[in-house]
Amino acid sequence: MLNNKPSEKHKQQLPSARGIRRACSKELYRTAKRLKVWISPEQMKQAEELYVKKVMLNLPFIVDSGSNRKALSDWFDENVGPDIAPLWNVERDVLNLAFRNAFGG
Repeated sequence: MLNNKPSEKHKQQLPSARGIRRACSKELYRTAKRLKVWISPEQMKQAEELYVKKVMLNLPFIVDSGSNRKALSDWFDENVGPDIAPLWNVERDVLNLAFRNAFGG
């Protein structure tokens, strides 16, 4: 008898809170490098907290779209970019472009 259920082994698991924090930190660090502007440690910390909170609130979408970098970059443009741009004193479009270049979307 053959079992036709999708394999649990290949199902995407939810990441841990630590994994989410580390991934968000790396993504923002790479974005800041591409902006070529100095971001103070306080600004970086505030942006990381904001980004992690938004990721946690939208975790089901992010896990489902895990392999679709374009969809995740679009999500960042709509949900995170407008909040981080004024915090870092950069234009929203410039921030979104830097994130796409850093993230690969």
